[in-house]
Amino acid sequence: MRQSALSEVKDAVTPRATLLVVGVIALQLLFIASYVGALHEPKLKDVSFGVVAPRAVAGQTVARLDGLPGSPLDPRALPDERTARQQIVNRDLYGALVVDPAGTTDTLLVASGGGKALSLALGTLITAVDKSQGRTVRTVDVAPASPHDFNGLSSFYLVIGWCVGAYLCASILAISAGARPANPIRAATRLGAMTLVALVGGLGGAVIVGPILDALPGSVWALWGLGALLIFAVGAATLALQGLFGVIGIGLAILLVVIAGNPSAGGAFPPRCSHRSGRPSVRPCRRARAPGPPARSRTSTATT
Repeated sequence: MRQSALSEVKDAVTPRATLLVVGVIALQLLFIASYVGALHEPKLKDVSFGVVAPRAVAGQTVARLDGLPGSPLDPRALPDERTARQQIVNRDLYGALVVDPAGTTDTLLVASGGGKALSLALGTLITAVDKSQGRTVRTVDVAPASPHDFNGLSSFYLVIGWCVGAYLCASILAISAGARPANPIRAATRLGAMTLVALVGGLGGAVIVGPILDALPGSVWALWGLGALLIFAVGAATLALQGLFGVIGIGLAILLVVIAGNPSAGGAFPPRCSHRSGRPSVRPCRRARAPGPPARSRTSTATT
């Protein structure tokens, strides 16, 4: 009886199964290291930042901000506040300081619709810098996030949901019918199934975060198109990896999309927030509209 049980264990624990389990453990540890390593202690790094001030004061202010330890800002002088606001809305800048030479209160322009974490970090930094000069800061949010979008993370979680659904659907197709399609017709059928999943999943996500929860105000049609394309891209890539590498392709898809992709995408923390080592997680984005209506500004004041 004991020998029979031992034989059963040996038959169940095959080298292939052992390698798959080791691979899953490796993915698990990489997931923890990737997310915690990238997001546990974000810091500003070379944030594009504007300075609006008279010419004599602007040069000094830019030099002072440019010389901050760790190079948190990449400051440049701007001609006026209107230019600063426009560049912030267009995401050419992530913030701007409007200096009042006749008073002691400056104005910090931010856009929390592009990420509250970055806006708060800029507010903390500029408040500390102005405090050292005996000045105060009034913060104006020129492109606020939706009041129903806490910390501006709804878009990040929406994309995660779309990605997870995409590779899970592709994985289920592989498990139910084999990782490698038997012929081109079977492969085309799987891509057709992913197309339907992309259309339904994209619409569902857009409706949930839009009309139902009002977390991301804007065009449902635009979000639907974005979601459908994203789901199909991730699903098709997962199917391709499965076709090339078999079941291991599922793990490779998780590695690329979830472990390597999400932490480095700048969703939880906008571009130019870096981790502890100071290396930027992603390059700065250009011309990407900040979500949320820019029509109404929000103002707060930090005093010293």
